[in-house]
Amino acid sequence: MSRLRPDPFVLAILATVGVATLLPASGAVADGFGVATTIAVGLLFFLYGARLSTQEAVEGLRHWRLHAVVLAATFVLFPLLGLALFLLPAAVLPPQLAAGVLFLAVLPSTVQSSIAFTSIARGNVAAAICSASLSNLAGIVLTPLLVALLLAGDGAGVDGSAVLGIVLQLLAPFVAGQLARRWIGGWIARHAAPLKLVDRGSILLVVYTAFSAGMTEGIWHRLDPGHLLVLLAVCGALLAAVLAATGWGARLLGFARADRITIVFCGSKKSLASGLPMATVLFGHAQVGLIVLPLMLFHQLQLIVCATLARRYAAEQDLVPA
Repeated sequence: MSRLRPDPFVLAILATVGVATLLPASGAVADGFGVATTIAVGLLFFLYGARLSTQEAVEGLRHWRLHAVVLAATFVLFPLLGLALFLLPAAVLPPQLAAGVLFLAVLPSTVQSSIAFTSIARGNVAAAICSASLSNLAGIVLTPLLVALLLAGDGAGVDGSAVLGIVLQLLAPFVAGQLARRWIGGWIARHAAPLKLVDRGSILLVVYTAFSAGMTEGIWHRLDPGHLLVLLAVCGALLAAVLAATGWGARLLGFARADRITIVFCGSKKSLASGLPMATVLFGHAQVGLIVLPLMLFHQLQLIVCATLARRYAAEQDLVPA
């Protein structure tokens, strides 16, 4: 039953949503939270840049076929499936929720959980480290471009200043972190635990600000339990489709078992840690709450399903004669 236990961080996010629902920030307080959120997002991406080892990414490029498949699943297959959801009638899946699913579809892969599940399943961990890092590095540029290309005019309300916001709030701090890595990389590695609290605290601040804006704008009155159930089913179908495609595709392309495991886990994940801050930059504050809701549901689903799948891969390996 431990593998079915909800992620504590997701529970913290849900608790934050509850606080924002009961005690939303408004007026001058909301403006203050907005400024704090901007600073927190910049700090978050500075730390991402300072943590990412450029050397590891470069050395891992020799597995270019594996990385190409993971990137294709992350930034081609996922978005195509997300676009297909707009064929559903608005009465079944409202446009803003469909836009939220498409937003999650253009996000990069996770790093920690992709590597952890690959390790549990006895896949190629070194390739997973490189592939997940490359995905996040590419996502800094590709996610905003795909949002601008696919979501403009579809009810997502992408701000006109999104490109400048990405440069100032995401890309510039990330590059600064990479440049500062040679001096602060060791210190960051030694203080990983407290800095993780900074990471998660920043994301919780983003969630509170986003959902407070949603409450003050009254957007939650447009969402009913039926739409939530449909959204949950859509997220489950999306995850199942990508897991099947990456699994069968990697086998057809002739990858070894360890590499197939890496492709499945790195190619099927979406990053909550990157997605929430990006959403605050790319979308209007009043819309972020509904936009990120599909991502929050998908994140918990991917943890439950992939934990089960990783243990199954490990069990199958145990059955192979030595």
